[in-house]
Amino acid sequence: MLHYYCRAGVNWGSANQHKASDCMKRQPEILATQTLARTRLFHIEQVDLQFSNGTRVQFERMSASPQGAVLIVPMLDEDTVVLIREYAAGTARYELALPKGRIGKGEAILDAANREIMEEIGYGAHSLQHLSSMTLAPGYSSQTTHVVLAQDLYAQQAEGDEPEPVESVPWSLRDLSGLLAQADLTEARTIAALYMARDHLTG
Repeated sequence: MLHYYCRAGVNWGSANQHKASDCMKRQPEILATQTLARTRLFHIEQVDLQFSNGTRVQFERMSASPQGAVLIVPMLDEDTVVLIREYAAGTARYELALPKGRIGKGEAILDAANREIMEEIGYGAHSLQHLSSMTLAPGYSSQTTHVVLAQDLYAQQAEGDEPEPVESVPWSLRDLSGLLAQADLTEARTIAALYMARDHLTG
């Protein structure tokens, strides 16, 4: 039987007896925030915190849009997912990933997901399901990404903001291990979402 421990080292029992929330400490108090830099995409803040034991520290974080972003798993059929290959400035190369994009102000999660796949792969979806939400680097970024499963696709192209046509790459979820072996598929959100979708569709 697995047992779990608080950071203080106190055994609080097995997973079927307690929840992780039983061991959570009081949140630190935010004393002040200060903008260090702001660009079109990024807002970097300094955050002054005081923890429950009295310790004061300064952290830096990237403050994201409160709407967050969507990452879509578009299914051409029960087994075939559509990915895209586009240039990623962060890695300075073309990357294979799932369609994604920011949610507009006042835009619903599922509406944003449908718009993004129309723009990026030329399909809309009659069926859209919000599977989960995830953070990428919660230690320094507040951005939340919502994973949406898109099914019952229909052809529908919409104009987006891509600088060049985006390449669509269909792949069988039954060969997920082969997909993950591709050298240009490295994005953690895409990998996690593919597993979520596969488990949802086969569970």
